Amino acid sequence: MRHFDRAPLYRASVGFDRMADLMDRVLSADTATQSYPPYNIEKTGDNAYRISVAVAGFAADDLTVELRDGAVIVAARKAEEDSERSFLHRGIATRAFERRFALAEHIRVEGASHKDGMLHIDLIREVPEALKPRQIAIDRVEPTPRVAKLDA
Repeated sequence: MRHFDRAPLYRASVGFDRMADLMDRVLSADTATQSYPPYNIEKTGDNAYRISVAVAGFAADDLTVELRDGAVIVAARKAEEDSERSFLHRGIATRAFERRFALAEHIRVEGASHKDGMLHIDLIREVPEALKPRQIAIDRVEPTPRVAKLDA
């Protein structure tokens, strides 16, 4: 595990605590445990994104999508299967999982859908009016005529 000293970041900036925590989380994550289930993150528009998670073998009732602490959490718990079934080969993993996706500020979850073994989560970036660029009008002030100083 890598550890970075964040003190220089805190001395020169304000409000970047969340970004520093996110960097720590990414650098300390165990990549071997995060390979299941496979997923895609795509940009579908200027301010629209979609997370697609491959959830073959799971019904919509087995899945939960939750928004908590600035992250989308996708979890699956498979209901008990018939013990009468006997597999010669079992290649479709239906083990329980929990996958977290950290969201940036102003990202809103628009909805989720389950179709053809894929769970799609649609996201929208909604930038508040106060943060959008805006044009500032420049007042035109007529120059005042110079008055010659009178020596009295």
